[in-house]
Amino acid sequence: MSNSVKGVLALCLVAFVAACGGGRQAQEEFVVVQPEPISVEPTYTGKFK
Repeated sequence: MSNSVKGVLALCLVAFVAACGGGRQAQEEFVVVQPEPISVEPTYTGKFK
């Protein structure tokens, strides 16, 4: 095989291994979100109050 074909095959192999994660299992990330405090909506008290 020519050097260019070997280079392309090597590049494809590296891309395949990188896409598969190298055989390692990825750990799940847990994100904890603090809930927003519930605010009371303003009440209507009249036009000029």
